[in-house]
Amino acid sequence: MNEILDAILASTASEHGSPALGPEDFAALPVPESYRAVTVHKDEAEMFAGQTTKEKDPRKSLHVDEVPVPELGPGEALVAVMASSVNYNSVWTSIFEPLPTFGFLERYGRLSPLAKRHDLPYHIIGSDLAGVVLRTGPGVNIWRPGDEVVAHCLSVELESADGHNDTMLDPEQRIWGFETNFGGLAELALVKSNQLMPKPNHLSWEEAAAPGLVNSTAYRQLVSRNGAGMKQGDNVLIWGASGGLGSYATQFALAGGATPICVVSSPRKAEICRAMGAEAIIDRSADDYRFWKDEHTQDPKEWKRFGKRIRELTGGEDVDIVFEHPGRETFGASVYVTRKGGTIVTCASTSGYTHEYDNRYLWMSLKRIVGSHFANYREAWEANRLIAKGRIHPTLSKVYSLEDTGQAAYDVHRNLHQGKVGVLALAPQEGLGVRDLELRERHLDAINIFRDAA
Repeated sequence: MNEILDAILASTASEHGSPALGPEDFAALPVPESYRAVTVHKDEAEMFAGQTTKEKDPRKSLHVDEVPVPELGPGEALVAVMASSVNYNSVWTSIFEPLPTFGFLERYGRLSPLAKRHDLPYHIIGSDLAGVVLRTGPGVNIWRPGDEVVAHCLSVELESADGHNDTMLDPEQRIWGFETNFGGLAELALVKSNQLMPKPNHLSWEEAAAPGLVNSTAYRQLVSRNGAGMKQGDNVLIWGASGGLGSYATQFALAGGATPICVVSSPRKAEICRAMGAEAIIDRSADDYRFWKDEHTQDPKEWKRFGKRIRELTGGEDVDIVFEHPGRETFGASVYVTRKGGTIVTCASTSGYTHEYDNRYLWMSLKRIVGSHFANYREAWEANRLIAKGRIHPTLSKVYSLEDTGQAAYDVHRNLHQGKVGVLALAPQEGLGVRDLELRERHLDAINIFRDAA
């Protein structure tokens, strides 16, 4: 593994005058028999039995193990991972909610002899990476060893007609590193070659690894015609606007000529939204909105108070789009405050899956609820292209070592973080991998907003 790392560091240094290494050099590097990876164990799936969600501690369930390198199949690539990041699906996996991920791996394993590789008693997790291609399998033509890449997390088979208009509709659609094995929180990762995209040249490895899942998810949910189809002039209510998803939604709204109404939970998070360029901000903690009277009863008076506050910020207008992901806690309010004919688009339910809302405010006002899940390959590519052009920026706030991934997941689980948290895999330190210094310098303040806030 040291030989692989030395080659990557030498190749990256070529911008400073050292000779660049070619595809043949990387193809000649020996691949080790094993590598370090962050895992959960099948025999520990019941370790948190009887505990509430908040009591479950990812630091107890996430391990760094030495695991064998998987066989490389057709249409696949083996990538040396320089950096990755923690997403909320990593948290769900670590606390075995809503159910252990080993059921996903078992079902995938029944699909084919090649898929059987994924059905193991350990699950290598992680749905983001930035790194370098080491090997490609038969049938891979556009990627070569030595290519610097990031990966989106959509894994599809595309043997059914259903997926050929929108690959997210493939019956065998899965999220890599969550519903498949060999994920990105590791020194090596196995991906389908159509998951690969060019690494943005002006970003470091850890910065490039941070946007992947959340950036693509926010793009489809808010911008794509498969989601809300945001347009110039729209008012967009964004829950958790300084968080992993919301921070990208806020940037897309600003870049697309819309007005984000950012909902946050502290003055510190409000300042981050202002630093991104947002002006309409609601601090839930300061205004003390309580949308539920008790566990079973919502409070429509609070919906109305919330809607009034929104109109104060928009010059009397209701919101065209609600960017939803908290779920149960906020969904009733989201449906209520959306304008007539508007759209509530949801991609998650971090506060609970059972949503309740007053349907009169939906059907009588011709509103739409749209479900959105990750992104297809084209949407992921477009989202990454905006990162590469410096139009949208990573929201990395803190970086952990591979050994400290449990702590990183704990911080995300407890909402102790801002934006995204990164994890160094093979990269020995932060700040490596930058090739376009001029573009980076132009956008350095925006790149560092979340780092500075942390």
